[in-house]
Amino acid sequence: MGLLIKYPWIVFLVAGGFAVLGRWRGARSAWVAAALCLVYGVYEYLVYARALCSGERNIRVDLLLIYPALLVAMIVALWQSFVGAHTRCQIIICAHDSLLE
Repeated sequence: MGLLIKYPWIVFLVAGGFAVLGRWRGARSAWVAAALCLVYGVYEYLVYARALCSGERNIRVDLLLIYPALLVAMIVALWQSFVGAHTRCQIIICAHDSLLE
């Protein structure tokens, strides 16, 4: 994740990827992850441009909260997009089959 500090524009690619995933799989959690990545990207870019701080800090304590939250949001989005979608499809197929009987 230190790569995101040096090159904050990368997180916008990640946000775009989650937006595509949200559109493709219909998972709201992917849209939430995309929005969180987008907000973090703007924040990180402002820090990188030194608009929010002078750059004299050696440690970024804010990232102790931001990175775990982003990581959890991304894992949940991926899980619900792929595993959760498969489970929903099985439920719909089972319900459809029981209606046909």
